[in-house]
Amino acid sequence: MTPNKEDYLKIILELGGDTRKVNNKEIVASLNVSAASVSEMISKMVKQNYVTHTPYQGIQLTKSGISLAAKLVRNHRLWEVFLMKQLLYPYDALHKEAEALEHATTDDMANRLDYLLEHPRYCPHGGVIPDANGKYEQQSRVTMASLAIGDRARVERVIDETSLLDYLSAIDIKLGDSVFVLAATPKLLTVRNARTKKVTPIQALNAKNVFVDQIEHAGSLD
Repeated sequence: MTPNKEDYLKIILELGGDTRKVNNKEIVASLNVSAASVSEMISKMVKQNYVTHTPYQGIQLTKSGISLAAKLVRNHRLWEVFLMKQLLYPYDALHKEAEALEHATTDDMANRLDYLLEHPRYCPHGGVIPDANGKYEQQSRVTMASLAIGDRARVERVIDETSLLDYLSAIDIKLGDSVFVLAATPKLLTVRNARTKKVTPIQALNAKNVFVDQIEHAGSLD
């Protein structure tokens, strides 16, 4: 399997394709690729029984697709933890290095990494790490972009993609931050960050790849 195809499997899982249908636009936005590229790759993956594709509804992982995607995600996230804890890589440099390492990782190597790292549950970007059998706990599928004015929520995890990580670093949005939605348009979300006390505009395209939990409708900042 090519690294490119592996990346598609991982992102479909991250977007929730194990339990729901993911649309092409979500994959385009998350991988920063063209719609034509997504359509071509999905057609190949359907033939290999990694995903199912229902026209006008979306793409969902098959049982074999989930199994393989979980393995790939496990490898990637274990390397991210290793790079940060053992080699002191900065947060925004983890994805690129882990991306190169994961494709050459055997099951034995992943298990040894897991043991060395004392069985971490989450990667530095908030994603749950599947176990050796491919089992993992479900995380929130609610995106920051779906929040309405007056909603308050906590940033739980972010899609592991370099341009997104760079963007969030630039606007100082971190895991665990509590945000309050002040304004929302189809292209822009404006939030107040409880940690920094700053009002921050966030492009909706990026907010779609930030997942939140502990959601409540506060109504106002008071």
